[in-house]
Amino acid sequence: MEVPSLGHGITSPMSPCEGMVSNLSLESLELCERDGGKPEASGTVEMEELPVPQNIKISNITCDSFKICWDMDPRAKDKITHYFIDLNKKENKNSNKFKHKDVPTKLVAKAVPLPMTVRGHWFLSPRTEYTVAVQTASKQTDGDYAISEWSDIIEFCTADYSTVHLNQLLQKAEAIAGRMLKFSVFYRNQHKEYFDHVKEVQGGRLLPSVKDNSGSHGSPISGKLEGIFFSCNTEFNTGQPPQDSPYGRLRLTVPAQALFGPHTRLYFGDFYCMYTAYHYVILVVAPRGSPGDVFCQERLPELDAADNRFLTCVATEDGQLEFRHAQDVILEVIYTEPVELAQGTVAEISGHQLMSLSTVNAKKDPSCKTCNISVGR
Repeated sequence: MEVPSLGHGITSPMSPCEGMVSNLSLESLELCERDGGKPEASGTVEMEELPVPQNIKISNITCDSFKICWDMDPRAKDKITHYFIDLNKKENKNSNKFKHKDVPTKLVAKAVPLPMTVRGHWFLSPRTEYTVAVQTASKQTDGDYAISEWSDIIEFCTADYSTVHLNQLLQKAEAIAGRMLKFSVFYRNQHKEYFDHVKEVQGGRLLPSVKDNSGSHGSPISGKLEGIFFSCNTEFNTGQPPQDSPYGRLRLTVPAQALFGPHTRLYFGDFYCMYTAYHYVILVVAPRGSPGDVFCQERLPELDAADNRFLTCVATEDGQLEFRHAQDVILEVIYTEPVELAQGTVAEISGHQLMSLSTVNAKKDPSCKTCNISVGR
């Protein structure tokens, strides 16, 4: 594909951003990163006015791609050889002012039939708001460009991970899950005030709440799925839950069969780490036919409860249920329905409250090769 050489800047008085062109292939698109400065020499020329794109429409949005089209005077189409697309993350007024600012991105595409697909995981992230504006351009015989004014700026937001992306994460998690260990209870640690509130205000029922934003940025359950977090990991040498917890000194333990069994479905939700050697797998347990089950069926990969690498429930020859969990990952199990406090027992742990291990709103390490896939983080 043709692309302006570094000797020719692409700029316009009406451009939201200005800068230089670099040769980065993107199928029919070329990616141009700008430093915000004006080039020393303009690569644009004067000619008969080119049409400004009107009524820009964004469609088919995924976590790392979208389609774009616009209206244009058909009489000028033969003059247009390229489109310039100015794509920027929408400014977040609450962002850390000392954090490195995202570099604006200009895409240079040959004038292909519309709608045109824009795809690239290195400049598009899931669940992220962007602004976009478009110019039309005509390449001249000397290599310079004649350009239109910029279109109006419009906004859009990229989507969550699809089941295709989640299956890629699932395969990565399966590769490090390790062997399966027996367990018999799910448990949830909290402070005394939490359990007092459950008893006095909620009628002795733990109620689901919306999942926080911990884990992968593109996870379709963050900020959407309602549930109650439980753990089930055990210590290798004792077969019992660990005596330390980051969430509180009081622990509710519930028999495993009360939450997980033939009456539920199991879904894979996420795989992440927090700049440490520990890796976390989020699983969702939902009673069949419940609102949580319906939500997950449309968005998450379902696991065979009797045969998977993370959490299993198998009937033994004597009709008893046997439960196992993966040894080498920390499981975070979301149960999507209310839980009666009377189904289990509450007791104080003998260990420490290790706040450093809390995953509340924890951000995923985007550099980890073990738990990242080749789409936006």
